[in-house]
Amino acid sequence: MANTKQAGVRRLKMAERAQQAMDIHFPGIAPAWIWRRKTNDGYTTSPRTLPIVMQAVDAMSKGQPAGHTLLCLWARAPDHPLVTIENPATFAVEAGFSGERAVDTWRKRMKRLKELNLILTKPGATGEFHYVLLLNPNIAMESMRRNGKVQDGLYARFKDRVIEVGAYGDIEAFDALCATQQAAEKAKADAAAKATAAASPVAPSAAAPAGAAA
Repeated sequence: MANTKQAGVRRLKMAERAQQAMDIHFPGIAPAWIWRRKTNDGYTTSPRTLPIVMQAVDAMSKGQPAGHTLLCLWARAPDHPLVTIENPATFAVEAGFSGERAVDTWRKRMKRLKELNLILTKPGATGEFHYVLLLNPNIAMESMRRNGKVQDGLYARFKDRVIEVGAYGDIEAFDALCATQQAAEKAKADAAAKATAAASPVAPSAAAPAGAAA
């Protein structure tokens, strides 16, 4: 797999090729029509696998799709994984909910995202979801897959995209985390078993009956 430096070089070359293609196919377009991350204000950094993860979220939230709610959180992120929600109604409206129950509907979607390990939350002045920590969607997707929640076709497209954007290191980091956790759990279980054995009384040896041969 490509390392971070190699992936960066590849992305640069992709941007250069895209610019060449743009110059050929869309010559003379006014700069005002072009949105560029490095020159235009109002941007955030988001994972390139997010559209596929959103599909998985919607597939696991039948009748109550939460993928767009996740996108709105990432769009509000200040280039940092922590989002502070000062006004839940604003987030609810941006996620497409309206009416008297808009915030309640939004909160249900947020609970689903939390169940799927896409966010962690802490309560604050505006309620249960005042502080929201955006978790790595690549890790969340892999976790969902290992728990049997992601279909084969969608997962195959996700893996292809992860490799394409040079993010397979996320999956390897998750493997290492799982291995560390399993080792810690085994060590804890072994220690508990030894403690139980040490605390158990030792049964006394049965006395030999009188007259038994030595």
